[in-house]
Amino acid sequence: AMTIPVEAVGLVHRFGDIVAVAGIDLRVEPGEVFAFLGPNGAGKSTTVRMLTTLLAPSAGTARVAGYDVVTEAAQVRRAIGVALQDAAIDPLMTGRELLRLQAVLYGLPRARAEARSAELLERVGLTAAAGRRVGKYSGGMRRRLDLAGALVAEPPVLFLDEPTTGLDPRSRIELWSIIRELVASGTTLLLTTQYLEEADQLADDIVVVDHGSAIARGRSEELKAQVGGERIEATLADAAQLDAARDALAVVAVGEVEVDGEARHLVAPITGGAPMLTMALRELDARGVELSDIGLRRPTLDDVFLSLTGHRAEESDGGPGAGPHQEGSPGGSAQAPEGSR
Repeated sequence: AMTIPVEAVGLVHRFGDIVAVAGIDLRVEPGEVFAFLGPNGAGKSTTVRMLTTLLAPSAGTARVAGYDVVTEAAQVRRAIGVALQDAAIDPLMTGRELLRLQAVLYGLPRARAEARSAELLERVGLTAAAGRRVGKYSGGMRRRLDLAGALVAEPPVLFLDEPTTGLDPRSRIELWSIIRELVASGTTLLLTTQYLEEADQLADDIVVVDHGSAIARGRSEELKAQVGGERIEATLADAAQLDAARDALAVVAVGEVEVDGEARHLVAPITGGAPMLTMALRELDARGVELSDIGLRRPTLDDVFLSLTGHRAEESDGGPGAGPHQEGSPGGSAQAPEGSR
């Protein structure tokens, strides 16, 4: 039977009286990108630290690459690559020196360590900066170097904890491209993120986590379906035309048209996409309705999270997962050989 890269049943972790993770179940299939989506303090990073043997579970079981994370921790560490938040990288080393050191720690012969370092620097787009001290790297460059460090031993299972937190949009997109290439080569990836777009762009399967518990799971489109389908949203120039606009939108709507009189805003649920928007515009024009704005909106993962939790995924609410020892705490490239920690 094919080994399941990551699986857990009833995974729990407590920091004293605080329950940071409250019984997580998960199963990540080979070659899949699996995303933990939730705000700071949701318990995402604590879950990753248990799966990567950095924290012992308070209850439950987990296996990574077929090995138990408690009783076979050494085997787990040899099978995974991990890039945690706030990578602990020596700022005085060059990028080339850092990767070469990690390769040597893994027991690679000197010539192979040199070649592997060069391969990874090219892969993450840092060849030109290989001789520069890491302390001079930008945030995006440091995250790419940390990712390269997690790939030194060519792990079959990779964990990325908040891989693009703090990066500018361009750096984020560049890192997404690298991640897609890794997955295309057969790597199984589990990532944590508080960015809705990131989960939407990268993940095959998504678990929404809040207050240490999984509150929903599915593919992006499945989760979006939970909050309904497409809708036309219109804002009027004149509140006196709300009734006329509602009548116009009712022609294309598949449910009740919502009206916010104070905001002069209407929402009409539809099916059929752009042709329905065209029809709505004709109906509105025929009734002489003047618009300030109109558009077709499809549900997003942000809508899903808001409907499930009452707050946005980027908001930190200081929930039980926000203990001082985990979410956002310093980490590092944790793909280290046994005995090096």
